[in-house]
Amino acid sequence: MKFTKTLTAMAVALAATTGSAAMALDELVVGYFLEWPTPNQFAQDKGLYDEALGIPVKWVSFDAGTAMSAAMASGDVHISFSQGVTPFLVATAAGQDLQVVDIAETYSDNNNCVVRSTLEIDSDNAMELKGKQVALPIGTAAHSDFLAQIGHFGLAESDFKIVDMTPVDSAAAFAAGEFDMVCGWGGPLRRMKEHGNVMLSGAEKEAVSGVIYDVTSTPSSFAEANPDVVAKFLKVTSDMNTMYAENREPMIADIAKEAGMDIEGTTAILDVMNFMSAETQLSEQWMGGWLAGDLKRQALALEAAGKIKALDDYDALVNTSYLTAAQGM
Repeated sequence: MKFTKTLTAMAVALAATTGSAAMALDELVVGYFLEWPTPNQFAQDKGLYDEALGIPVKWVSFDAGTAMSAAMASGDVHISFSQGVTPFLVATAAGQDLQVVDIAETYSDNNNCVVRSTLEIDSDNAMELKGKQVALPIGTAAHSDFLAQIGHFGLAESDFKIVDMTPVDSAAAFAAGEFDMVCGWGGPLRRMKEHGNVMLSGAEKEAVSGVIYDVTSTPSSFAEANPDVVAKFLKVTSDMNTMYAENREPMIADIAKEAGMDIEGTTAILDVMNFMSAETQLSEQWMGGWLAGDLKRQALALEAAGKIKALDDYDALVNTSYLTAAQGM
């Protein structure tokens, strides 16, 4: 199955001007996910971004990172917080000029595929999945995770009947008895697990396909025209990660509110996510060296699966200047 729907939408969006960035903004528009709790949502709730930037910050929720790419291409969104690597790679392969400006989080245990319990299929008899119907969001991290897992078990995408569906919708359909397998993240993944089991744990998946992480992305044209805005946004985000690491309890209620979740669900998801300091993100282990190579590795995997044509080099897509500036503020 090709990323036809995703690429068609992106082609339409790319026909528009990519992020018509003005030197003086009236407001900053940021894309994010509901049911995806992160420390910076404390600042979102308290208006700390607005205060630091001196302009209103409008938060727009999306169901998948592919829609974030299209919104950035049309100029409707300036920054996408926690965009999946796969949508980022699909967008840049299609010609969209995006940059990674920080690592939002890692979450190998918060992105997975779930098999219906009544099928009694696990890693020991995974070949019995052949011919089953799967719902997943095409062109996202969940899709790439699915491809990695089935490849590990000796299966191919052509062995399944795949339906393109957001995690929210597929979780509801799964609960109603539809689909043999569903893939997703965050709150929907928790609901999926009420009716099925995962094939591989986060640690087992990392051994198969590496750590799963999201990025903060922005059009290059917007960042170049508004470097202080991007740096200040990253500064607040970094401060929230530090505050969270020191004592997260006073932040949970506000995070849950902005994530659209209850306290229990918010805490459960936060427990399987990791948020890094700016110093760690800028290290050689991440944006300082490793990241560009890992983007290339994942792009080549998508190319091998017939999804995209990988770029020759990904170094130019990782821009550490804004996070470095934020660190010095």
